Amino acid sequence: MVKICCIGAGYVGGPTMAVIALKCPESEVVVVDICASRIDAWNRDKLPIYEPGLDDVVKACRGRNLFFSTDIEKHVADAEILFLSVNTPTKTSGLGAGKAADLTFWEKAARMIADVSNSDKIVVEKSTVPVKTAEAIEKILNHNNNGVKYQVLSNPEFLSEGTAIEDLLYPERVLIGGRETPEGQKAVQTLKDIYARWVPDDLIITTNLWSAELSKLASNAFQAQRVSSINAMSALCEATGASVSEVAYAIGMDSRIGPKFLNSSVGFGGSCFQKDILNLVYICECNGLPEVANYWKQVIKINDYQKRRFLNRVISSMFNTVSGKKIAILGFAFKKDTADTRESASIFVSQGLLREKANISIYDPKVTEDQIQYDLATNKLDWDNQVPQQPMSPTARKQVTVMWDPYEATKGAHGVCILTEWDEFKDLDYKKIYDGMQKPAFMFDGRNMVDPVKLREIGFIVYSIGRPLDPWLLDMPAVA
Repeated sequence: MVKICCIGAGYVGGPTMAVIALKCPESEVVVVDICASRIDAWNRDKLPIYEPGLDDVVKACRGRNLFFSTDIEKHVADAEILFLSVNTPTKTSGLGAGKAADLTFWEKAARMIADVSNSDKIVVEKSTVPVKTAEAIEKILNHNNNGVKYQVLSNPEFLSEGTAIEDLLYPERVLIGGRETPEGQKAVQTLKDIYARWVPDDLIITTNLWSAELSKLASNAFQAQRVSSINAMSALCEATGASVSEVAYAIGMDSRIGPKFLNSSVGFGGSCFQKDILNLVYICECNGLPEVANYWKQVIKINDYQKRRFLNRVISSMFNTVSGKKIAILGFAFKKDTADTRESASIFVSQGLLREKANISIYDPKVTEDQIQYDLATNKLDWDNQVPQQPMSPTARKQVTVMWDPYEATKGAHGVCILTEWDEFKDLDYKKIYDGMQKPAFMFDGRNMVDPVKLREIGFIVYSIGRPLDPWLLDMPAVA
């Protein structure tokens, strides 16, 4: 039996430990967190995060060999393997603000481990960190070791929200990085043996520490680069009358390119892509590589451009003003099958509409009203200009309503914005929605979810990203 403890009960720690507990029933797996309300939620039927399949895995193991606790020091002291899955947000002030990862929580966790440990441990980096973070952790642990020996490994996660359980059960690869010493390689083998319970040996990759840390940043950067590439093409498609869907299909047939991450949209969001690319930019700048840093910066700039372009298209299409008009927002999560709203394009578009004095009605099947109001009111740092963006004013709060029915959200609206690709949006009764809207009725499809031809037959004026423009819009260019 191996005793495993994970520090951090968030989107990575909770699901990962649940699957390890499921596949290693003889091991004891404990997830700890300083947030008592989050741990309470993990111990109830309604879990703190939504992820398809997660409920079944947790219920199968919880109370048997999977436990959730706030008694952090006890379980850290007892564990043989410690996973660190704490938050690494982008710094909002000080050196590297807007780009560098804030490792405050990591350092606190490392110091706590050193304080309470009385037996040798394997410490595993699980969440995304800058290159050389393992070295910093080693220094903290070894300068406060009290005779305890530590081996630090990098085991980055490659999960996609909405498919995290599937990604954990059937991973494309598991990456483990460790020191190239006998002790380091023994620790790598110990962790490899855990994953080998359900992952084929040829899918478990072992590297040195720095390669593992950089591979995670590089993976997210390359995926985001593809999204920004096709979004850049979408602007050109609109200008020339081409269809980005047809272009994406044609280039995706090339086996050297492939079809994945070629769906044009209002822009990528989530906790990883922007944060990790900005971290990569900062690392490049610190290592005297400004050309490389500027290359990766452009991926984020295109993403910001795409969101501005969509917002400006909405405003310019509706006679260049949305003041006093009702705009329905369908989808607030950054992608389907999750309640995560971090860096969601819906936040940017909603805040922009509120600044233009629109009234917005928001529907999302999973995101709570409290989360929506929090996101719209949060003061966020502009990564490129290092100045705080304007949050929602107290007056603007009165311009926001959150509905739990898409038809109620769209009733009386002048325009509808589809901003999350929830499957249910494909099957809505758009004739019913049209009949309940002000005329002319506008449909702004930020995810290319609906058939623009059918909606135009109903009577909508339709804007779909990267597709030939509605005649109404031809003389109304969106300037971003």
